[in-house]
Amino acid sequence: MYVKYGQEETLWRDALIVRRAVFIDEQGVSEEEEIDAFEQTSIHFVLYDDDKPIAAGRFRTIDDVGKIERICVLPAYRGRGLGKRIMEAIEQYATKHVTKVKLNAQTHAEPFYKQLGYETVSDVFLDAGIPHVTMVKTIDMRS
Repeated sequence: MYVKYGQEETLWRDALIVRRAVFIDEQGVSEEEEIDAFEQTSIHFVLYDDDKPIAAGRFRTIDDVGKIERICVLPAYRGRGLGKRIMEAIEQYATKHVTKVKLNAQTHAEPFYKQLGYETVSDVFLDAGIPHVTMVKTIDMRS
């Protein structure tokens, strides 16, 4: 298994395979909400098993803060530490660009992000009809 990241359309399309399966098919998020105006400007991360995309996420910078979004793992691959692996890849990339990252976590995933050092900084809110909280983490910037 390996992680690739970048802005290439083929990488984005592989990320969408995972995102469609998890967010659209499994969680019922509309395609209009899932695929947004930030796709072309985000850095997409995809974890592959051989050539099969099995986990994904994306990163973008907003006002000098890294925004981690769309973290997902195909159902058949959950419970193997792959969410942590994709997060570590994103954070490693982020350390070259920012000192703070934030994300909006589905509330059921809040304990997962807390284990990775994130702190909840908001009340619960709905995004695409799903309860979320905003979480932040300070990261060491590397040159």
